[in-house]
Amino acid sequence: MARTPDRNTVDLSQYPDLVVIYLGMRARSLRGLKTLISFGPKIRKSVDAEPDGLLLHENIVFSLAPPHLGMRQYWRDFDSLERWARSLPHQEWWQTFLRDRGGTGFWHETYPRRGEVESIYIDMPQVGMAKFAPLKQARGSMFSARRRLGLQTGDEPPPGISEEELYQS
Repeated sequence: MARTPDRNTVDLSQYPDLVVIYLGMRARSLRGLKTLISFGPKIRKSVDAEPDGLLLHENIVFSLAPPHLGMRQYWRDFDSLERWARSLPHQEWWQTFLRDRGGTGFWHETYPRRGEVESIYIDMPQVGMAKFAPLKQARGSMFSARRRLGLQTGDEPPPGISEEELYQS
């Protein structure tokens, strides 16, 4: 006789501003494989430091051929995520990566519980929402996650790298 399924859900009332972010890095070359592997210990150390607002971190393998690894993180709110992303060590990782992607591509998609969705794709083939939605250059009002989400600006920490610095000739 079939057993009745044990169906459950979660009560998110304690997390009204919950944010889920998926991140991925894909090796584009042999050098990229080395870069991809080098991020594992850095990320583990960062998660082990228990940044304020990080509720859960999970590693994900998107594919083995080509190597495409990532993570899913649950944050208490966008401000906590942004504060962490714009502080060390992440800020340094981001600046270094944007100057030299080390043979990899990177993407993230951010899903706040109460609002817009935003994404960024850097040197990536189409993945995730980029497979069905038109791509736009991430400049001006589309440069930062905060702006892409349509959140108020002014009190946020300074960006890891400014648009002017990134695109200077």
